[in-house]
Amino acid sequence: MKTCSPLGLCQYDTTKLVRIRSVRLGSLKWSLNTAILLFICVMMLWNRKYQEFDLVVSSVTTKVKGVAQTRLPGVGDVVWDVVDYSGPSQDKNSFFVVTNVIVTKNQKQGKCPEAPRNGRPCQTDKDCEKGAWDQQSHGIQTGSCVKFDMLKKTCEVSAWCPVERSTNPPRPAMLEAAENFTVLIKNTVRFPAFNFFKRNILPNMNDSYLRSCHRGNDSLCPIFRLGDVVREAGEKFSNMAVEGGVIGILIKWDCNLDRLMQRCLPRYTFKRLDEKESNRTLYPGLNFRFAKYNMVNGVEERTLYKAFGIRFDVMVFGQAGRFSFIQLIIYIGSTLSYYALTTVFLDWLIGTSCYSAEIGENYFQRKVESVRDQQKCVLCVSYVDENNIRVVKQSQKKSLQHIKPKSVHEDSNEIRSLTPPQAVLCLLKPAVGADQDVRPHPDHEAEPKPKGQPPSWCRCGCCSPSSVPQEELCCRWSEGACITSSALFEQLVLQRSLLEAVLLYRDPLAPPAGRGQTAALRHLAYRQYITWRFGDPPSDTQPAIPRCCVGRIREVYPSPDGQYGGFRPARMVSMEACANGEL
Repeated sequence: MKTCSPLGLCQYDTTKLVRIRSVRLGSLKWSLNTAILLFICVMMLWNRKYQEFDLVVSSVTTKVKGVAQTRLPGVGDVVWDVVDYSGPSQDKNSFFVVTNVIVTKNQKQGKCPEAPRNGRPCQTDKDCEKGAWDQQSHGIQTGSCVKFDMLKKTCEVSAWCPVERSTNPPRPAMLEAAENFTVLIKNTVRFPAFNFFKRNILPNMNDSYLRSCHRGNDSLCPIFRLGDVVREAGEKFSNMAVEGGVIGILIKWDCNLDRLMQRCLPRYTFKRLDEKESNRTLYPGLNFRFAKYNMVNGVEERTLYKAFGIRFDVMVFGQAGRFSFIQLIIYIGSTLSYYALTTVFLDWLIGTSCYSAEIGENYFQRKVESVRDQQKCVLCVSYVDENNIRVVKQSQKKSLQHIKPKSVHEDSNEIRSLTPPQAVLCLLKPAVGADQDVRPHPDHEAEPKPKGQPPSWCRCGCCSPSSVPQEELCCRWSEGACITSSALFEQLVLQRSLLEAVLLYRDPLAPPAGRGQTAALRHLAYRQYITWRFGDPPSDTQPAIPRCCVGRIREVYPSPDGQYGGFRPARMVSMEACANGEL
């Protein structure tokens, strides 16, 4: 297509198809196409590819209920309600429940020995640096070395005394009864693209329903027992309560907002989020400290609590979908390429030994058409003074006469191959005896005469100059007479009656010669020369006609406007095509 012309845009190009009439291939093709169609439909319905989607925007509130009573060493019986075991707020979508505790009571501001685990042992005051502290210290060193008990001495610190001594949480957990606590999760979701709102507390869930529902008989119940949550996360509550941890409550909303299949309900799953196995010696579980202060005889005292517990993180994710014609068209367009798998598979099958080798070879010969790059065309050259054919590679810069051949093919045939009608006409020519047939045109002499100074690459003296390197070819390799001076050249290449007879032999029903006859005869003369001098040229090559021969043929059969197509492979043209103006 000529893109430089505006008319080139008004064209349509289609691919070349090869049709094989085969029951096996046809059945296999439709079976594969049906399987692909079923796969596309199933995936479209399963993943709802015909819908446009919007991500969820969510808000979460929680409310924990439960009461437990424990006996703390040195404190006595203590009742824990929601205020005591909830701890500080951890995050906007999480809540914390205390499950174990270490208590250090009656702490006052003063000086006391540091705990051995947090302070290094000492022998004298020189071992203690005044004002020193580190990350494990409970206070600031005073510079004195004092007795911690009957066997150990540690550095004295200014701190809340006595310092916390116990580091390991008690087993079993002191608030193991928190397993029966419950939590109400209120989740509101919104899909802005569709202006759609939804709550996990459904309209049919009234107060009496919420008081009696549990996950054992209703998966949509928004009230959860903490023991069940930990169990569904794959953990045992009594073990996890000792040191604490993190549990994720995952709420997934997968909503279909189409009217015929509308469904938008939450699905709850649970998973432990913290690592419980690796680095067991480095701060396992989850804990924090808090204190309760009071005044005794005008002195402020506090009771320190190191609380271990479980943090529950509520995570909401999901999407809502609604039918969209645009998304349906996009999905259909993207899946049409899957049908190319059928073509690829059948092409592979035909090319393998599973199918007939003869049919496969014929199929690929008809389907694949090789086109040679004109700039890298391989030409064959025949000189009248040599008995061989040279194969050369076309060049855009160097004369064809001077190109070094890639290979040389010896010609062992003494008589060039001619088509049957040509040979018969040549044998009948002397018997017919028409003088005008020997001389193709009365204005032309039998002996060609050079016009002007011949170019440097010419060896016969009859070649005309050319500006195209691939046309700079002489009929001879060495100096001598031109092949156009041969009587055989006149009879086989230029004789009008012979050429007209060959045209009629190829197309017996062609109309009488008209205005296009000269062009047809000129092209046939080119082919006559190729058949005479080359016979069957080597495969994948194009014969090249010498410049002197081309000039002689154009003299006998000239173009009315003096314009010629230049160097290109010779082709056979009928008189009818010339008369219809198809050249």
